[in-house]
Amino acid sequence: MSSLVTDSELAGPLAAGSLDGKRALVTGSSRGIGADTAQYFAAAGATVVINYRNKEARAQKLVSAIEAAGGKAIAIGADLTDPASLAGMFAEIKQQLGGLDILVMNASGGMESGMGEDYAMRLNRDAQVELLNAAKPLLHDGSRIVFVTSHQAHFIKTTETMPEYLPVALSKRAGEDALRDQIPALAEAGIGFVVVSGDMIEGTITATLLERANPGAIGQRREAAGRLYDVSEFAAEVALAAVEPVPGNNTRYVGDVSDFGA
Repeated sequence: MSSLVTDSELAGPLAAGSLDGKRALVTGSSRGIGADTAQYFAAAGATVVINYRNKEARAQKLVSAIEAAGGKAIAIGADLTDPASLAGMFAEIKQQLGGLDILVMNASGGMESGMGEDYAMRLNRDAQVELLNAAKPLLHDGSRIVFVTSHQAHFIKTTETMPEYLPVALSKRAGEDALRDQIPALAEAGIGFVVVSGDMIEGTITATLLERANPGAIGQRREAAGRLYDVSEFAAEVALAAVEPVPGNNTRYVGDVSDFGA
């Protein structure tokens, strides 16, 4: 999928109608994995919040595509590293939807230029914790949180990654650890939490930036892994993680993890 769904792809990995009445927020969903995940939710009946930082036109185009396919969606801009912007997003969600059944923590970064040396940690750890805390009043018994990460970040404590990706990997793992610390309290409230970890994904902005910084890096990783998932395939796994039972370690691994010692 990776852009906009076609008629033959509307059902996606979820059964039509399986999310009727549900409300889902997918951060960083104006493009890529987030956009495809949002489309899968909408195709299954959920009302989806398309979150973007500065690509309003692209987010509104996605909303229009979802609505044209019979789904329901709204676009809300928010910079997750800005507390006031974050609060504004949830105030609007509360006003329009009343609450949330699914929260997909997809937005991440750290390889962009001109964002400051600490940007990766601010976005991938600090902002994720603030995102969860801000979302809690809108979640309820039966809600599900999905945190999207990579094998390179999830296994960074035991497996080295390419130098260009290291700041992202360290900050993503720090964010995952900080969120996992909240699992007991979330479970007590009846809120599920699952991490979805995948290898490098073909067609993402991260893969593009890695290839630019280290030409041939994605090809080498593809050869080592045998294959890499594309955006639409990985988004399907993220969507399924929002509804399927959570494994014992709260982690859904996508693809082979043998190269990472698991």
